[in-house]
Amino acid sequence: MPEIRSFRRALTALAGALLLAVTTLLAGAGSAQAALPTPVSGATARSYLASLTVAAEAHADTYDRALFPHWITISGTCNTRETVLKRDGSNVVTDSACASVSGNWTSAYDNVTTTSASSFDIDHLVPLAEAWRSGAWAWSTAQRQALANDLTRPQLIAVSASSNRSKGDQDPAHWLPQTSYRCVYSRAWVQVKYYYGLTVDSAEKTALTSLLSGCA
Repeated sequence: MPEIRSFRRALTALAGALLLAVTTLLAGAGSAQAALPTPVSGATARSYLASLTVAAEAHADTYDRALFPHWITISGTCNTRETVLKRDGSNVVTDSACASVSGNWTSAYDNVTTTSASSFDIDHLVPLAEAWRSGAWAWSTAQRQALANDLTRPQLIAVSASSNRSKGDQDPAHWLPQTSYRCVYSRAWVQVKYYYGLTVDSAEKTALTSLLSGCA
């Protein structure tokens, strides 16, 4: 009967559509790439920046990276570095020790790509030495550990080793990533400094004010 044939055609079409949707979803799941936690908006970052205390950096000569315990265990055998590598890559495969044995990574700082996790660094967006000079010198060890392993704020990101070395412990007045990433970077920088109550120096604030002026 025509009605039955029509119903069967409709069922066949529906099954095809569902199969396509599932296939697309699975393909997307395999290639999806997570990244730095989305920072606050440009407007919020400008508001945060206006409220930050402006002060000259201090205690630079007493900085010691060991004062910021980092790459702590996050879950099971996975430490902070391994967790970020898995988050920031696509098609990442890890072994029983949580080390990334394969995957694809793209550095937001300079657009360098790699399939070798060992060639990428996990950058502290606000460098630990910069945080120290901006007030962390007065913190407890627990507070410094929180900053050094913060997966909630936009503070940790997998980037090329070359870009991380180029950046060093410089603030946005002296180093910036590629142009297309500068709004994200400056918004994230201000968010982290605001959350942790860190200061900014005058040159840093001037640079951030200029960067954020054109950021949505």
